[in-house]
Amino acid sequence: MARRNEVSGRLGTNFFSLQVYPDGYFLQAFDPSVLFTKYALVEVSQSTATPEGMLNFQLDGGLYAVFHHKGNDTSIFQEIYTQWLPNSEYELDNRPHFELLGEKYKNGDPNSEEEIYVPIKTKK
Repeated sequence: MARRNEVSGRLGTNFFSLQVYPDGYFLQAFDPSVLFTKYALVEVSQSTATPEGMLNFQLDGGLYAVFHHKGNDTSIFQEIYTQWLPNSEYELDNRPHFELLGEKYKNGDPNSEEEIYVPIKTKK
């Protein structure tokens, strides 16, 4: 956040918290020692120069389940993965997961709002 103003060519004011999990991450019992990659992102035009020390990330398209979340209770993730997903016609797809942190997002505030994007595909 301290360097956000260095990014030119921004498209909108939203921020994204994006996670890339290793293959099989969700197929095993939860283990907090298993590492994954987390990015803090903003959307930019393709012609934007990348400031030194920052990286470009291109999100490939695909189907996502989108959940609107209000508050700071993180149990919604457990509900998505242990209740909604197993009872849906979908399974996880091996693509990045992310949260859209828009104008109603207020870190730690009980009135905070965000959208949670979970990559899915139709069950085989």
